[in-house]
Amino acid sequence: MPTRVRPRFGSLQYWPRKRIRKFLPSVNWKPVEGEGLLGFIGYKVGMSTAMVKDNGDKSLTKGKKIAIPVTILEVPNMKVFSVRFYKNSKVMKDIIVASDKELKKKLKLPKTLHKIEEIDKVEGYDDVRVVVYSLPNQTNVKKTPDIIELGISAENKIEFVKSLLGKEISLEEILKTDLVDVRGLTKGKGYSGPVKRFGITLKSHKSEKGRRTPGSIGPWHPAHVTFRVPMAGQLGTFTRTHYNLKVIDSGKISEKNINKNSGFKNYGVIKSNYIILAGSVQGPAKRQILVTSPMRATKKQINKKYEFLELK
Repeated sequence: MPTRVRPRFGSLQYWPRKRIRKFLPSVNWKPVEGEGLLGFIGYKVGMSTAMVKDNGDKSLTKGKKIAIPVTILEVPNMKVFSVRFYKNSKVMKDIIVASDKELKKKLKLPKTLHKIEEIDKVEGYDDVRVVVYSLPNQTNVKKTPDIIELGISAENKIEFVKSLLGKEISLEEILKTDLVDVRGLTKGKGYSGPVKRFGITLKSHKSEKGRRTPGSIGPWHPAHVTFRVPMAGQLGTFTRTHYNLKVIDSGKISEKNINKNSGFKNYGVIKSNYIILAGSVQGPAKRQILVTSPMRATKKQINKKYEFLELK
């Protein structure tokens, strides 16, 4: 009989397993579908339990109150920093239109800004995107803004961009679907061994050279260790994406207060807009999160319908 071979420990889809350089990841905006701005910046508040009414047509708990785990994000308003024109996937022109005080903590700003009229004069471009920055002074998280490039989906992108300049962009203007993708960094675990990092099996207690090490790291000849061998190294602080998270509720904290009496653990009190997502989101509290329109929405997630009642 043929020898039964187990699948390898640790997916090679995520490689190399090393710390990321920036908190907010870059996104390929071409496959992302939606209307208007295709994403926004949020800050993870934490997890909780929500009481909801299940309104799904084919659900076994249709019409009943159920408790589901949820993650809460605080989403302050954003502003446009610059307009980028692309040609052949390369930046052709970058027109800076903002110079707020908050940006000086993050960037070296030019002495003179571009005029808005210059946007209409650009020709020969393939795509238009905007660089936006968050307004964290509307939260209790931090003082330095986060900057990210966002894709646009509109019939006339130039007119849409001009309508965003010089004003604060709120969550209500961006969120137009009840499914979202979440991109961010996982919790950092530091330097970890191969058992925790890849999930390899512990060796026998009679093993002479350690139980938590790989059995063999390669042949004598050629004397080379391939990258596929599970070895100790960095675990966590990796970029990961959660697809098709269901939006349970969203709004302004001034209109609907969901804060607990003493605030949320390791975060505090929500001061601006919020969004509640079903399930978990990667990263610790106060971590920057990029929420985008769904890239590949599934029928199963689309058919789920929840009516938010309260947080427990």
